[in-house]
Amino acid sequence: MTVSNTANEAVKFAYWVPNVSGGLVISNIEQRTSWTIEYNRKLAQIAEASGFEYALSQIRFTAGYGAEFQHESVAFSHALLESTTTLKVIAALLPGPWNPALAAKQIATINHLTNGRVAVNIVSGWFRGEFAAIGEHWLDHDERYRRSEEFIRALRGIWTEDNFTFRGDFYRFNEYSLKPKPIDPQPEIFQGGSSRAARDMAARVSDWYFTNGNTPAEIRKQVDDIQSKARENGHSVRVGVNAFAIVRETEEEAKAVLAEIIEKANPDAVKAFGHEVKNAGKASPEGEGNWAKSSFDDLVQYNDGFRSNLIGTPQQVAERVVELKRAGADLILLGFLHFQEEVEYFGKHVIPLVRELEEAGSRQAVAAE
Repeated sequence: MTVSNTANEAVKFAYWVPNVSGGLVISNIEQRTSWTIEYNRKLAQIAEASGFEYALSQIRFTAGYGAEFQHESVAFSHALLESTTTLKVIAALLPGPWNPALAAKQIATINHLTNGRVAVNIVSGWFRGEFAAIGEHWLDHDERYRRSEEFIRALRGIWTEDNFTFRGDFYRFNEYSLKPKPIDPQPEIFQGGSSRAARDMAARVSDWYFTNGNTPAEIRKQVDDIQSKARENGHSVRVGVNAFAIVRETEEEAKAVLAEIIEKANPDAVKAFGHEVKNAGKASPEGEGNWAKSSFDDLVQYNDGFRSNLIGTPQQVAERVVELKRAGADLILLGFLHFQEEVEYFGKHVIPLVRELEEAGSRQAVAAE
């Protein structure tokens, strides 16, 4: 079980793995990013050397919104782990196509092969058309999260118990013992979502909760809600916030890049994506999901990354990262236009400033005691 954000703990940085073609924005702007393994191996090494601790692979089964090609997440994550020495890679898993018995064994093996550096992100699913295309049964919104929670409980049970027995509505195990189990510490379990069901699931079973990009004030509301529920459950969970970083020497340059991304957006693809994700959110009992309040401009970046406002000079972006940290973010999950060069630039020019601001904040807190 993890611990919540503290002022003395450094915020962590992760990046989206572009194992899916089309980049991280639905736009015809040039993106010097590639979905190939050669590009991604080099990117992982650059990220590791630049101060990034995590990378998150994507899971997609069908083309759409510019994602014509998609590498499978677990195999791809293993390849990146084999190309690095300290980076942790989070492999996305989709209950339905994956059974927890297979997933537990896959991840346990990769855990041993990479000295415990693999984690998982449990994706409950939002794209009905994708499930139909691969012949998977589509569940109602809250049922998808109930299945994901059983999936997580099964993973953790298999990884930690001998003769594991489980009687759920979706999965059943009878005195199953996995050998070898993962080495300690156990693989971290991430999940996403902003619905009531997603937040409640995180507050019960997940180590990490990913939320879409947002302002510090809105992030604080989510963090307070989740942490309050987690404390009631005797649990604790860390929070990761999505962001799309545009860091340039001047604020004007950075804002010009954002304007060009939106100006060159593919309107049909953005609208189609918005239709799918907003319908998925409306299917929740409260009628609201991750993208309920997203505008057209927000939807150009898949997970509302522009709303986190990491757009400006290195100093401005570093200050905004620290604001997100103060709001309760333990990790910033970043997308970029040109991944290799911009990850390196972020590591050289932004992360050191974040560390300086964190250290200054710690000194002030000590002086105030």
